[in-house]
Amino acid sequence: MAATERIIFQPYVWKKTGKRTTLEPGTPVACRDTEDALRRIEKVREGLLSVAGAQAVRMTVDEEAGDYGEPEILGSVGDVPGKVE
Repeated sequence: MAATERIIFQPYVWKKTGKRTTLEPGTPVACRDTEDALRRIEKVREGLLSVAGAQAVRMTVDEEAGDYGEPEILGSVGDVPGKVE
């Protein structure tokens, strides 16, 4: 099977566990194309989706070989892991 391009919208949410609040990934959404993923980023930016932040990511995947390429961040908004303010 040949490698395919995947575009994922990855939301993040704040979860409270006891006294700690941590940023955790929500359920990833497979997108039809780059524009679909970036539209979802805009919805987060406009406050239409109730998440702490989100990223749109593109990567090459060969599931048969178990090979996953380096992710390319297409867009990011709000609180996401590794973001330096």
